[in-house]
Amino acid sequence: MRSTFFARARFASAAAALILGCGFAAATPRHGIAMYGAPDLPPDFVSLPYVNPDAPKGGSITFGEAGGFDSLNPFILKGDAPWGIRTHVFETLMGRSWDEPFTLYGLLAESIETGPNREWVEFTLRPEAAFSDGSPVTVEDVLWSFETLGTEGHPRYRTAWEKVATAKAVGPRTVRFTFNTEDRELPLILGLRPILKKAQWAGRNFAQSGMNVVPIGSAPYVIDDYEAGRYVVLRRNPDYWGKDLPFMQGQANFDVIRYDFFGDGDVVFEAFRGGAIDTYRETNAAKWKTAYDFPAVRNGDIVKAEIPHQRPSGIAGFVMNTRRDIFKDWRVRQAMIEAFNFEFINDTLNGGAEPRIASYFSNSVLGMSHGPARGRVRELLEPFADDLPPGALTGYALPVSDGSPANRKNLRRAMELMEQAGWRVGPQGVMRNAAGEPFTFEILLNQGATETQQIVDIYVQGLRRLGITPHVTTVDSAQFTQRTNVYDFDMTWYRRGLSLSPGNEQYLYWGGEGVTEPGTRNWMGMDSAAAEAMIDAILTSASRDDFIAATRALDRVLTSGRYVIPIWYSPVSRLAYRKELHYPDTIPIYGDWIGFLPDIWWNAEE
Repeated sequence: MRSTFFARARFASAAAALILGCGFAAATPRHGIAMYGAPDLPPDFVSLPYVNPDAPKGGSITFGEAGGFDSLNPFILKGDAPWGIRTHVFETLMGRSWDEPFTLYGLLAESIETGPNREWVEFTLRPEAAFSDGSPVTVEDVLWSFETLGTEGHPRYRTAWEKVATAKAVGPRTVRFTFNTEDRELPLILGLRPILKKAQWAGRNFAQSGMNVVPIGSAPYVIDDYEAGRYVVLRRNPDYWGKDLPFMQGQANFDVIRYDFFGDGDVVFEAFRGGAIDTYRETNAAKWKTAYDFPAVRNGDIVKAEIPHQRPSGIAGFVMNTRRDIFKDWRVRQAMIEAFNFEFINDTLNGGAEPRIASYFSNSVLGMSHGPARGRVRELLEPFADDLPPGALTGYALPVSDGSPANRKNLRRAMELMEQAGWRVGPQGVMRNAAGEPFTFEILLNQGATETQQIVDIYVQGLRRLGITPHVTTVDSAQFTQRTNVYDFDMTWYRRGLSLSPGNEQYLYWGGEGVTEPGTRNWMGMDSAAAEAMIDAILTSASRDDFIAATRALDRVLTSGRYVIPIWYSPVSRLAYRKELHYPDTIPIYGDWIGFLPDIWWNAEE
């Protein structure tokens, strides 16, 4: 592993020399770093602005999860680990403020320092930083963690690591990373890499670890108890090294965080109704109005709250795998979108309350505008005009139905598109191509996804009117993860949350390597030079205006690519929870997202 990295580093040295040839300007270690401008909080801040620094410590919180798990290592491709392990057992060099688009403050690192053009970054560890077993966090742990994650870990870690020319200790507590690529986000991305204990993995196969190694981290919680597929219990470490840090005030307030796993979403809800779990996140607007009239709600033991947010809608719906021949043609994909009767489905399941996802970054300043591309957005896209999907430059919008079950107008349009693509309805009312092969495909679903199944049931009825009868296959969560990791599906449920600070992760979502590289989030198999150029523009933007234009241009490429049949999003999160649980009055701009529940909540008996 080490020889591979340093061999690559020698090849990258020439590029690094060009970057560094201008010499080093005087740099200053700082308490934080922002993607653009300066951090909002001063060096002497006492807590994050959206926490309750006086929140009491103690008590417990129990979550219910649909599915199961077969691994305790959240950093590798193999297996399925509970998300709470990554979040609450491991720490990063810098911590994120969820009240700023993309700003980090020192966590394991007491300071960060970058070159004048962010061509290198240095992190200096806090002398008191320690793992849960009491051993210090060292620069050797940092270097080993970055290299191991970048070479043996999940593919999501590789893109940034490949942009590192050299990594070395430059002091007893300081490590420097020098880059071979212009990318202003890299110092922040590396600041968010989890730090593992090197000694724990000596003699072990990191990429193959599953349930046989209980990982050691430096965060406030340790794994206290677990049973594969059933539950995992995290307990707050009373000797947590960072409990007095300003950044950690008002956070990690529960003594115990427990995750119980159930067969499906309906069982999770019944467990909540019965008091077995403490909180439930409701995604169905109609159910929010009608299904919470039970005694615990009526007598006040259960509280209902709607948490607003300002983040992008992201994308959620049914993704079409363009690695499959039937979905290579954009006209076929548009036909599948036309056949999806959104207005009727939304009214049936949500009472029509939820807005539709109009684009990947809709509901935010980063979302594409309606109509033709203009200004800087058009300048970025025009070099790729010949290869862009129809509508990327001229404008693209999702079809709208009349809300009736028949959906006749849109189905007629779907039929026209299918005929243009070489498919016609023949004998027995089956859609076939010129060779007589029927148009059929598999819709892969995760067991327990009740609402998704309801959507599919309605969608399949519409497809049958076109002479298309897809096969719906439901598998358990482990099989679903295994199949989607290697893109073994035709169509499946797809959700990607997107932030106000898109960056390197966009390569993992939409980059061409994901066409063949397993484990990326490019489930649609898109291979777009325009998309990658827009991601490059995002990463090299020197101003926020350029960054917004590049993201809006990327949004146009993604949306007009017609890879996903979008459903709805909600501008609020709907949370039901037992009355002893509390959260701060100030809500961060990301709302109920990463860093909110249970991070800044607390337990206070009335």
